[in-house]
Amino acid sequence: MIAAIVVAAGGSRRMGFDKLFADLDGQPVLGRSLAAFRTHPEIGQVIVVTSPENLGRVNDLGLAHRVVLGGAFRHLSVQAGLDAVASGTEIVAVHDGARPLITASAISACIAEARAHSAAACARRITETVKRADDDGRVIGAVDREGLWAMETPQCFALDLLRRAYQRILDQNQIVTDEVSAVEALGEPVYLVENRFPNLKITFPPDLGVAHALLRGHP
Repeated sequence: MIAAIVVAAGGSRRMGFDKLFADLDGQPVLGRSLAAFRTHPEIGQVIVVTSPENLGRVNDLGLAHRVVLGGAFRHLSVQAGLDAVASGTEIVAVHDGARPLITASAISACIAEARAHSAAACARRITETVKRADDDGRVIGAVDREGLWAMETPQCFALDLLRRAYQRILDQNQIVTDEVSAVEALGEPVYLVENRFPNLKITFPPDLGVAHALLRGHP
């Protein structure tokens, strides 16, 4: 069985309002993210990790098999999700609830890569020119973009591997911002799956307008 852990416990501080329940073409952002996994034929369990403030609203969406409370940091929230995974699960997909444009084909590709290599993540190639700047915003150098990727979600892993990775993070009191970083710390390889369709994370108010436009243009 494959389980999906959808992380939705953040405070939307940069957004100024709760982005997870912002309207996106008639559905809340989180609802769109959850529906992609709940309707996917390979996903047998959908777990949402949320905040106490949003517990009732997440339950009202009716798109999760289990809803659990998250922690103060992302890795603590993911660990709470791992604790709720059903027995018999072989692969777990971790997804940001604020990425509502994820497609079924991208989920399938990430799962397939995880089956083959135990660790995989959706990502996109960095095509823009990249510069390094100081604290004043003054350019101080260029960054070679060759081989650079921007990480996305879902990130899919053999359940035992991800549990071992997070146990190490917890034991050493470390903080990681994604699952790839936790697995990398074990010295295990992670394979990237190029996502061909925009999979932006809703972070700032203008992102909602971009997401609206992308949805309307998607076949």
